[in-house]
Amino acid sequence: MPDRAPQPVERELPTEEARDLVTLVRDIVQREIAPRAAEQEDAGHFPREIFTLLSESGLLGLPYDSEFGGGDQPYAVYLQVLEELASARLTVGLGVSVHSLACHALAGYGTKEQRAEHLPAMLGGGLLGAYCLSEPASGSDAASLRTKAVRDGSDWVITGTKAWITHGGVADFYTVLARTGGEGARGITAFLVPGDAAGLSPAAPEKKMGMKGSPTAQLHFDGVRVPDARRIGEEGQGFAIALSALDSGRLGIAACAIGVAQAALDEALAYATGRRQFGRPIADFQGLRFMLADMATQIEAGRALYLAAARLRDAGRPFSRQAAMAKLFCTDAAMKVTTDAVQVLGGYGYTADFPVERFMREAKVLQIVEGTNQIQRMVIARHLAGPETR
Repeated sequence: MPDRAPQPVERELPTEEARDLVTLVRDIVQREIAPRAAEQEDAGHFPREIFTLLSESGLLGLPYDSEFGGGDQPYAVYLQVLEELASARLTVGLGVSVHSLACHALAGYGTKEQRAEHLPAMLGGGLLGAYCLSEPASGSDAASLRTKAVRDGSDWVITGTKAWITHGGVADFYTVLARTGGEGARGITAFLVPGDAAGLSPAAPEKKMGMKGSPTAQLHFDGVRVPDARRIGEEGQGFAIALSALDSGRLGIAACAIGVAQAALDEALAYATGRRQFGRPIADFQGLRFMLADMATQIEAGRALYLAAARLRDAGRPFSRQAAMAKLFCTDAAMKVTTDAVQVLGGYGYTADFPVERFMREAKVLQIVEGTNQIQRMVIARHLAGPETR
């Protein structure tokens, strides 16, 4: 079957600098990420070298302040960069999104001194971060977390277990939410914990159906001592900080989902135009043409939705409802598009010889991470109809 090179997505970019950024990302994708993506995912290889390259290229701190090593880019630009990365390898795109999530607390709520001390290395100094909110017994009900931080002089001592941590065991720093007060959301505080802190140990990585190159692990905190200078925000402010980070993080997941869906559509188009049955390309058959049209429409709609939410964020306007909508729609669309891509390829789609089976396995996790899609529906409904009555 002849190769059909995918056409680059036409992007809405506000400046020449943003266009140069996307050109740089596409070059890195073509040279460094895409050629080894399938092999490395199959081997479970975590591409730390790629994250180092992205940091050196100024791509790990795009939405943050240049005063501290960031890129001063609007979120609408940053998300399109994420989409490009995720279309080549979700382990990389999602990894950049998680790193940005881990930087959010310090960038948004840290003191000037804290930001000056830590952010340059986090945003452009080669460090990689992780975000620690979920626990074995508190996933969707994150406010019920049990990991404790107890004050001891000028330090805090953290004890407990975090679960489902992307980059668990390989990150250089962790943004950790721990209980410093009473029950509920008001008793939670945020901390910046070094990855090599004494008493911090990762469990064996989870054995996942997809994203095998991205380590996901529990983290055990056995009396981890953290100075008060690494507390982020006020005591008891941690849950509000976490929710603020998740609003932005959900847009990152939405962009990654559209990247995976776009990659699946590109593969399906290449196959459909090259595969011949009954004397002509299968792309000539109306049933398949309609499938491709629906796939493309869902991708375009998802992209428009996450960009609309990003523009609200960039304008300083509320965007929580739109972020939940974008995460919900884009990840559901990715699951549908990747499943349809497997169907387009038929038996070949069910084999590891073609990447669409990997895309389908990867799309599933995007409906779960950073708030399941059932939680997103609850968030949206709460914005529309108010809190649930008891």
